[in-house]
Amino acid sequence: MSAILIVEDEFSIRNALTSFLAGAGHSVEALASGMEGVQRAVQGELDVVVLDLGLPDVDGSEVLKMIRAVSSVPIIVATARDDEQEIVRILKNGADDYVVKPFSGAQLQARIEAILRRTSSEATPGPISIGDLVIDTERRTVTLDDVAVDLTRKEFDLLAFLAGRTGAVVSKREILAEVWRQPYGGADKTVDVHLSVLRRKLGETAAEPRYIRTVHGVGVKLVDPDS
Repeated sequence: MSAILIVEDEFSIRNALTSFLAGAGHSVEALASGMEGVQRAVQGELDVVVLDLGLPDVDGSEVLKMIRAVSSVPIIVATARDDEQEIVRILKNGADDYVVKPFSGAQLQARIEAILRRTSSEATPGPISIGDLVIDTERRTVTLDDVAVDLTRKEFDLLAFLAGRTGAVVSKREILAEVWRQPYGGADKTVDVHLSVLRRKLGETAAEPRYIRTVHGVGVKLVDPDS
């Protein structure tokens, strides 16, 4: 049984989704306001959050940012905004998936199952050790020289993606597609910004790299600095 939180202000939609997902075997909580959703997400023990953007108290995009700042719980955004720029913005702000209204309970259930399969498979491997760097994909923790490294959700996802391909060069397009789920063009600076912050947190720079090495014109790779 998976724990699902629905944050949706329209009673009929909230009630229909709650009934459908509960009938599918999930444990479902439903709230009508954004701040209630944030407070509940902080408490933890959720598997997926379904978040409406058109909330009465706080815009759902701000709720998304607030939840993402304190939790790595997968978030599916429910939105009537279906243009590509808006969808890209939603994904950049930390959503794992989105559904465009109107949608059926069956479609939402399928997306929830896909996310649960993905997060389950991501949690299976044990810690990855690269030199003095240890990435625990199950607990989503990172230590360097036995000292905890504080990473945001996307910084961890980026590092874990590189660690899963240690020594292999991956392009920024691959990173966008796999980490941000954005198979869009190569002009996006999101990867560069996150790599820069990640390097700083690992005690290095692009000019003096240790773990993260740039292969100019190709991409980046994660390596053991002592090998």
